[in-house]
Amino acid sequence: MYRPLRRAGLEVIPDAVPDGTMPFVAGYGREDIAGGFSHPYETPRLVERLNEDWYDLAVSSGLFDHRREFLVLLPHGIYTHQALLPKEHLHYGRHTPPPVWTRVRLLDRWDIMGRGAASAFLGIRAGHPGFSMMALDGSVYIGCSTGEIGVDVRAVAHPARSENILQHLEWYAHWDYPRTDKELQKRIAAWLASRTPGTASRSGR
Repeated sequence: MYRPLRRAGLEVIPDAVPDGTMPFVAGYGREDIAGGFSHPYETPRLVERLNEDWYDLAVSSGLFDHRREFLVLLPHGIYTHQALLPKEHLHYGRHTPPPVWTRVRLLDRWDIMGRGAASAFLGIRAGHPGFSMMALDGSVYIGCSTGEIGVDVRAVAHPARSENILQHLEWYAHWDYPRTDKELQKRIAAWLASRTPGTASRSGR
């Protein structure tokens, strides 16, 4: 995993994820979005434009710390991006371990949307990225996805304070369905339980 990510301009820093990092971000609403951009696939210089706008968003939203370090949600071990797995494996994590946050540093030469997406750890292929990133202090989350017509990137400020996200995580942690990711459910439940009463979501009161 390290070599393809380094070719994309990301240096992996092993075993350095801050304690208390929320394990997963999902379920945010429009009111949670603090910035973002979208580009159709036919956009000229698509990869270059995506890289430029991602970097501008990362800087303006505070994704990087002073060493340009941040978190990326990556698959366990040698498993590549879930978009490359058989369709029936998607979302449920039944046959693969759930992804985990990994600390990385952005190097001087990088290509997140090109070589990064083509590595299969940050997307499907160049110009078709898919990833989740978060600041070390959890102050911002950036998610990127590919749709039918283009690439969408959204920044969410303070995801751990979002009522929408917290309610979604609580729902998922207790979702009684055979194909749910049991390990991820345990991680989410443990993280929710570790929060102080003053930060609990309204649905958990």
